[in-house]
Amino acid sequence: MEKLEILKKDILSCKACKDILEHDPNPIFQGNEHSHIFQIGQAPSRTVMETRKPFNDASGKKLLDNWYQITREQFYDPDNFYIASIAKCYPGKTKRIGDNPPPISCAKLFLNKELELVEPDLYIVIGAYAAKWLFPDTDFTTLVFQNHFFHKKPLYVLPHPSPLNRKWLKDHPEFEKQRIIEIREKIHDILR
Repeated sequence: MEKLEILKKDILSCKACKDILEHDPNPIFQGNEHSHIFQIGQAPSRTVMETRKPFNDASGKKLLDNWYQITREQFYDPDNFYIASIAKCYPGKTKRIGDNPPPISCAKLFLNKELELVEPDLYIVIGAYAAKWLFPDTDFTTLVFQNHFFHKKPLYVLPHPSPLNRKWLKDHPEFEKQRIIEIREKIHDILR
């Protein structure tokens, strides 16, 4: 059996966070070793956990319709996207607004192994938590507006498309006016 298939079974059966989650673990991810784009998010939302489809929520609508401008079929095609995250399960709600931060223990268990076994043409990192995991000593906004390489392939950092992230987008209008257009062109080139 291929190493990635063994890892996927390990991910699906993982119960490591069962004592810190307010629900049963329900790992969400997709893709294969030949996926063209390796996307690393933060953690699935409650809606994603319930539907078992990555980015099947308001964040996903903005990501796919406005930023990537691709179809659901393109996004959910495992040959196109390997969709991973810092935490594979919904981390629960905070007492205020939004979700809890993703537990980093999940990334330590699985994400490094996924990154070793998948050979994409492009990496996309979504959100400050995911960016900090890969680039712990670099300012998030700086990361968004710079080009990077990871395993000798291009890597782009995006802000989180969550409706709760309006302030960052308002404070940095050049992201939607210019930066995401450049990144979208790269995505479309790869998916042709």
